[in-house]
Amino acid sequence: MSFDLSHHGDADIVPGLVDLAVNVRTGGTPGWLAERIRNVDLASYPDQREAAAAVAARHGRAVDEVLLTAGAAEAFVLLARALRPRHAVIVHPQFTEPEAALRAAGHEVGRAVLPFPFTLDPALVPEDADLVFVGNPTNPTSVAHPRAVVLSLVRPGRTVVIDEAFADCLPGERESATGHGDLGGLVVIRSLTKTWGLAGLRVGYLLAAPDLIRRLAAAQPLWSVSTPALEACIATAAPRALREAAAWAGGLAAERAHLLRRLAGITGVRVVPGAEASFVLLDTGIEDIRERMLRRGFAVRRGGTFPGLGPTWIRVAVRDTGTSDKFATALADALNRPSERA
Repeated sequence: MSFDLSHHGDADIVPGLVDLAVNVRTGGTPGWLAERIRNVDLASYPDQREAAAAVAARHGRAVDEVLLTAGAAEAFVLLARALRPRHAVIVHPQFTEPEAALRAAGHEVGRAVLPFPFTLDPALVPEDADLVFVGNPTNPTSVAHPRAVVLSLVRPGRTVVIDEAFADCLPGERESATGHGDLGGLVVIRSLTKTWGLAGLRVGYLLAAPDLIRRLAAAQPLWSVSTPALEACIATAAPRALREAAAWAGGLAAERAHLLRRLAGITGVRVVPGAEASFVLLDTGIEDIRERMLRRGFAVRRGGTFPGLGPTWIRVAVRDTGTSDKFATALADALNRPSERA
């Protein structure tokens, strides 16, 4: 079965409808952060030193273990271009950009597809895999794998890349592996997009051993991370910002719990248990479910582009309780009309 690896949630947005397809923080960039970004000096070339030091201090890492990137997407491309894996494996279902980047760079890619409920089983990853990508929490499943289980994938001769774009959705970032600079084969990728509403700025970073950081930096274009993006790195690594992010994660958990309660009351819906991120994944059993929801005013992320899922699956962003109530009502109505046609 083929999958559209280049498809992203923004392609599922329909103007005028309620957007549950994109999982970026609602309400936009916080005002104090937007002001910091607007006030940077654009006349000089970007200088990464202060931002790299801020990110390193935030995670208790050395500065030479940090590479700032134009979003997580650039990190995936740099890894695909700099590494020469014999057997690359992607743990699916997950964000498809790593596989797309590897294939674009000419690598053959294997898939370790997790069965429902999509909890990580290291035994499904082939022993000879020398490059492994896994998300934590995983997009689109919203499953947060225990850190110890993820780290058990690390071994001599293997590079393990953990996509932690949604790690700050968990209070205390409890499953994050960013502090494990002692594991030479470990790469952790982070993004500022989701928590801070910065999708348009393109900013993230990668944590790894210094020798790999040097290889990736050599493959990176000059000044790929803009001065406004560097300012965002500095600002969001500060104690005030970390406290705000923690409060946001607590509010998100309450809103997600409300959505899950509403979904639990709908017959015919199978929700992936243990959701921890800013979205939930559910199987409706109906192939035209996205079209049915569009007719009811809601744009959701289709699941059929993710390896391991199919057209009956949808990913739904967590929103305020009022929006979740309206969505649940509309979903129940869509499922109760078996004769409806797209």
